[in-house]
Amino acid sequence: MNTKKYVLDTSIIIDKEISKMLQNGKIIEKSEIIIPRAVLDELQSQASTNRDQGFVGLQEIHEIREECNKKDIKINFSGERPDYDDILLAKHGRIDSIINELAFKENAILITADYVQHLAALAQGIDSIFIKYNNKITHFKFEKFFSENTMSIHLKEGVCPYAKIGSPGKFELVRLDEKIMTNDYLMEIIKEIYEYNPLNTNKLYEIVREGATVIQYEKYRITITKFPFSDSTEITIVRPIVHLSLDDYKLSDKLITRLEEKAEGIIIAGPPGSGKSTIASSLAEYYTKKAKIVKTFESPRDLQVPKEVTQYSPLEGSFENAVDLLLLVRPDYTIFDEVRRIKDFNVYADLRLSGVGMIGVIHANSPIDAVQRFIGKIELGMIPHIIDTIIFLQGGNISQVYELKLTVKVPSGMVEEDLARPLVEIFDFENGKLEYEIYTYGEENIVVPVNEIVEKKKTNTNNNIRKLAESKIKDIVRRFDPTAEIEILSDSKVKIKVEKEIIPKIIGRSGSTVSELEELLGLRIDIEAKTPALGKEIDFQINESGPSIIINTDKKEIGVNVGIYINNQFLLSSQIGRKSRIKIDKRSEFGKKLLNAILNSSDIKLFKTGQQNNKEM
Repeated sequence: MNTKKYVLDTSIIIDKEISKMLQNGKIIEKSEIIIPRAVLDELQSQASTNRDQGFVGLQEIHEIREECNKKDIKINFSGERPDYDDILLAKHGRIDSIINELAFKENAILITADYVQHLAALAQGIDSIFIKYNNKITHFKFEKFFSENTMSIHLKEGVCPYAKIGSPGKFELVRLDEKIMTNDYLMEIIKEIYEYNPLNTNKLYEIVREGATVIQYEKYRITITKFPFSDSTEITIVRPIVHLSLDDYKLSDKLITRLEEKAEGIIIAGPPGSGKSTIASSLAEYYTKKAKIVKTFESPRDLQVPKEVTQYSPLEGSFENAVDLLLLVRPDYTIFDEVRRIKDFNVYADLRLSGVGMIGVIHANSPIDAVQRFIGKIELGMIPHIIDTIIFLQGGNISQVYELKLTVKVPSGMVEEDLARPLVEIFDFENGKLEYEIYTYGEENIVVPVNEIVEKKKTNTNNNIRKLAESKIKDIVRRFDPTAEIEILSDSKVKIKVEKEIIPKIIGRSGSTVSELEELLGLRIDIEAKTPALGKEIDFQINESGPSIIINTDKKEIGVNVGIYINNQFLLSSQIGRKSRIKIDKRSEFGKKLLNAILNSSDIKLFKTGQQNNKEM
């Protein structure tokens, strides 16, 4: 180097190469090092959001200053500061452009570890030196914690190191050392991870947020969290230890045929650690060998797939933005790892309806839970067009395979033909047995286990369908009479008892209202008037107390069931409590009517309607 001025960009500072060059005498005395203010601001911004590159860069500038002071080399901060628009355009090269403009203005040599920045400088007539990162690290410190069967290691400040050892679904958490992890030791590991070959294309920064970073480097998925995201520094490193082909799962010929010929909306479901990603990788390899174009949607990109398979991350922060691009490359199958958010379900559905074979990975505790996660996000009738096969894993093995179909019929447990409706049937794929039905009842989506209906029908006529119908009937009928009594006579008939004056309202003109209710509920309705038997009249005193109305009686009436009447009209039934009183909330519907009766001096009476049972109301 034969010039006196050098401009440093962000990449060369983060790589910590300049301090080494100063120590080795590669930058001669009487020279001048210029650090753009834009670089300083960028590093300070990263450090303030707990991004480790910022801390590494600021520490490097400190070391550069110390070396410059020792060797009579001038160091200056120069150039314009980036404004708000510059910061917004930083990802598009605006900060790099400011650095190049400073190098041109100062007639200095730009030193960079960014090859694109180097080429851009040369294109503008700026002298530039490109320094390729010289990686001297042969292995990571954290690798000493891994053994042949270690799935992941968990290092946290103030806690002993732990590891999950075993295989998917069959592992145990093992303490690796009695030594407590210190923040300084963890920071050494973090620093090593960041400094290790940053230009290597196999090192991918999948997620960078305030207090959280996820890096995928070859077989390792490294998650680093710090304050404020976590209460202390923590490093979790996951490594796949099992690579299986589809043959290792010993699938039936029937399932192999389906995967090869019919299954194009596949869901791989299971609890965490059950081996979902392992079988997803196996399917990617299987379809690749079948001469299919396979892509993946992942964040982070940690599936172990053949080189022929391209792994995509969110485009500009969203998989929705990647859909158009994916369709242009015309994949036969796309593996969508970790379908969680509503947007993910919509992307999966959009691609499947576009004709792309989809394999989605979903966390679920049971096979039916995987389907239920789609309900409400996608129209019910569309689900069988989007999902046709569910593969559920437990302990690394396939425990259940379901097949979905759409049909129109009377749901199991119902008998009336006019109750036929579209429903989703879920079959056990291997034996063809119907396991679940999903359909709309009123405004609700109902998931019904068919086996339970059959069993309960043998022992109890009040099965799930009838209970649901009773609840639905109560919700509707009690709009007319809050005290209505409901009696289910059969799967197709119900008796409703209401106050006499309510009957005309519920029947409607020429029976129009009751006909609408029968059509809505899918049941025949018989309407009768309630005829409570009046017993002996009871003496009482009534008064207000705070938010309540208190009806006091003689102690001998404790536990007696009574009916309360206003002007000979029934109000409600109740029971006299252990304090020989009835307490009614003023804010309730009955309380408001009773309070109004008191204020208007209406005739209020109590009649016995049952025997004493000494129970507290």
